[in-house]
Amino acid sequence: MLDASFTSVYDKFKLQFYRKVFELVRERDGSLSAMEAFSLEVINMLGKPTVGQFAEFLNISQSNATYKVNNLIRKGYLERENSRTDRREYHLILSEKFFRYAGLLSNYEHIVMERIKERFPQEDVEKFDQMLAIISAELMPECEK
Repeated sequence: MLDASFTSVYDKFKLQFYRKVFELVRERDGSLSAMEAFSLEVINMLGKPTVGQFAEFLNISQSNATYKVNNLIRKGYLERENSRTDRREYHLILSEKFFRYAGLLSNYEHIVMERIKERFPQEDVEKFDQMLAIISAELMPECEK
């Protein structure tokens, strides 16, 4: 029962996310492809990764990652920031253009969270928050940065 309930919620979040991605992805010069949108999401979740860290996380070649990153920089969604410790290395920084785009995607999460707060008692919401924090911190080590 828990498996089915979790899968149902997770699938609904994914479907809403995919719907929004495809609404935002347009077939015109300078627009994002779906793969680029997913790449931006990964970079955002990794938190200022290097190109090497981005490539390693996705298990793709450094040259493939560099190609993707350069396209995203050219389209204005990413910027480079030199590393403070090694000037040959740089970190990927999301641009303001990305955050305008990301705001459209995260809106549904906020809506659902507000519905949870309205529907359930405060102590249940707090317990759910604690459970989610434990799941994220302890039960999903494959997704650590």
